[in-house]
Amino acid sequence: MMTLDELKKIREKMQNEVNIRQEAGDRIRVLVGMATCGIASGARPVLRTLADGVQNKNLTDKIVVSQTGCIGLCQYEPIVEVIKPGEPKVTYVHMNPEKAEEVLTRHLIGGHVVRDYTLESSNLK
Repeated sequence: MMTLDELKKIREKMQNEVNIRQEAGDRIRVLVGMATCGIASGARPVLRTLADGVQNKNLTDKIVVSQTGCIGLCQYEPIVEVIKPGEPKVTYVHMNPEKAEEVLTRHLIGGHVVRDYTLESSNLK
């Protein structure tokens, strides 16, 4: 049986995760495609890496991470979309947890798009 303190810690952790998914407002929105194709391609660990990274780096006041349904480009899954207020949307494709960590560090924190992972770099025609 858990103690009251252990239950409070679990409640606090889960509340922080719920807050990450609330309405973005003027925060950066990070959407991870979690339709069947995305999940089958490995989107769940990508979502977890981004959500945990935002929470662990205390960025929940600046960045909101959430899941979305089908983005419509199944062959490019897992897909992550970054929407910064006042800037064009950036779509990252063929993501994995390592790439997600790099996007978190270089793009979401550093402000520099990781062009090698974008839809534009995939030569979509």
